[in-house]
Amino acid sequence: MLRRAFSLIELVVVLGIFAVLTGLLLSAIQKVRATAARLQCANQLRQLALASHQYHDLHDGFPAGVTVTRDGGRMLYASWLTQLLPLMEQEALWRTTQEAYHQTTNPFQNPPHRGLSTPIDLFGCPADPRTKTPQLAIRSGRVVALSSYLGVSGRSSLEQDGVYFRDSRVRLIDIRDGTSQTLLIGERPPSNDHQFGWWYTGLGQQQTGSADSVLGVEEWNLLGRLRPDCPAGPYRFAPAKVVEPCAMFHFWSLHPGGAWFALADGSSRFIAYPQASILPALASREGGEIISDLP
Repeated sequence: MLRRAFSLIELVVVLGIFAVLTGLLLSAIQKVRATAARLQCANQLRQLALASHQYHDLHDGFPAGVTVTRDGGRMLYASWLTQLLPLMEQEALWRTTQEAYHQTTNPFQNPPHRGLSTPIDLFGCPADPRTKTPQLAIRSGRVVALSSYLGVSGRSSLEQDGVYFRDSRVRLIDIRDGTSQTLLIGERPPSNDHQFGWWYTGLGQQQTGSADSVLGVEEWNLLGRLRPDCPAGPYRFAPAKVVEPCAMFHFWSLHPGGAWFALADGSSRFIAYPQASILPALASREGGEIISDLP
């Protein structure tokens, strides 16, 4: 009796077909994951914007982008995200934070400031795994938790014409351009060395929180010799990579084509990189600009 068998050529063809199908399947899975991460990121920004409005209702103003002297130094260098903790089902961590500040106003001392190294899922873009676990900040040697979302301080941290900046207390009535025409929060992955982008606290540039918890849409490099490899700026909205040290000075995201921003009315918008020219107008709270082509 004769036995049927595959020839070598037939086997190679079958394996080739399997390889092509596997590649197509993996590509489809990656696209689905990227889409899911993009949608989740938009939802998280909306939640942060909603919490910001709840804070405004309770305190007659949005939280400070970073607190230095606004509360008499009781919560030194606390970021706006830290101040939103009790409004995002993080009451236990908020109590821990208050107790820690009662023990010492130095927020970089852990313990008691355990929030410094406590990741919060809501604060990190799903596309960036660094936000899911504590990371080592190479320059300072501290173990820290990171965030993908920064408050928009305006055109830059020097002008402070946005909503979130050092010791800010902006109210809705102060946003004269209209809440649907003013940026509140934007995406920017943490710096490549994990030194900038801490959610709990941070000095930022010149103790303004810039590039740490807040950022301008045309920010400057104010670090001087601490970032000598980066030009002075200004830095504008553009694509970048995690490994690039100068990417910390401008908004961008790990999503292809652009980044998500939350507006002061609580909505979120995906803004593409070619639309970078509209960001300065959107970043100011009372510049008098009107944007007709907002996506």
